[in-house]
Amino acid sequence: MRLFLRRAGLLAAGTVTGLSLLLAGCSPSSADHQQPDRLPVLGFKAAAPTSPGDTLPDPIPAFRLTDQMGQPVTNQTFAGKVYVTDFFFATCPSICPKMQSELLRVYRAFEDNPNVLFLSHTIDPAHDSIPVLRDYAERLGIQDAARWHFATAPHDTIFALARAYMTGAEVDRTVQGGFAHSGTFALVDSHRRVRGVYDGMVKEEVDRLIEELPLLLREEAAAQPTAAR
Repeated sequence: MRLFLRRAGLLAAGTVTGLSLLLAGCSPSSADHQQPDRLPVLGFKAAAPTSPGDTLPDPIPAFRLTDQMGQPVTNQTFAGKVYVTDFFFATCPSICPKMQSELLRVYRAFEDNPNVLFLSHTIDPAHDSIPVLRDYAERLGIQDAARWHFATAPHDTIFALARAYMTGAEVDRTVQGGFAHSGTFALVDSHRRVRGVYDGMVKEEVDRLIEELPLLLREEAAAQPTAAR
């Protein structure tokens, strides 16, 4: 696991080193970024295609988490919505404060849009209890738990989801804080497909997320039946 993550550029002494090399060619750099007409579908395919048309990466698998209000969070929580997700822990001494500050900037940009939700997974469930998560959210200024879920689950669930979201997280007692993880944000559509991965430690990357999110919203709106618009 560690060798894979190191080679992929997902982990480096408990801090982010940039986007995974696995995304090379899939996600444009902020330096030469031109907004695409449609965001790509990113991710991994676990098995060989079952039919010639079965070429899309796997969707995010089914999950069940618990948020800062003690409420269940599942795939159904995000039905018909797009969402942005990341991984953190409340006592993180390195990249988490910067990441959450940048993600808060995205939240503020779409605060009035009910079709955009946020999901932050703690990678330290032993410490980050529901009251700790609630306090963390409140200190960040998040009052509406239905819009931004700070969620907990056992390590095996969280780490498997991190891989699905094209990021990395693991226990590492050799680094400060005891966990190594990437600082990436993933943008997910209403079909549970990853449509963008962004380096949450780089302002220009987060700017790109803010620019590209409306593109996904327009795609989602266009796909709705006429009667539902």
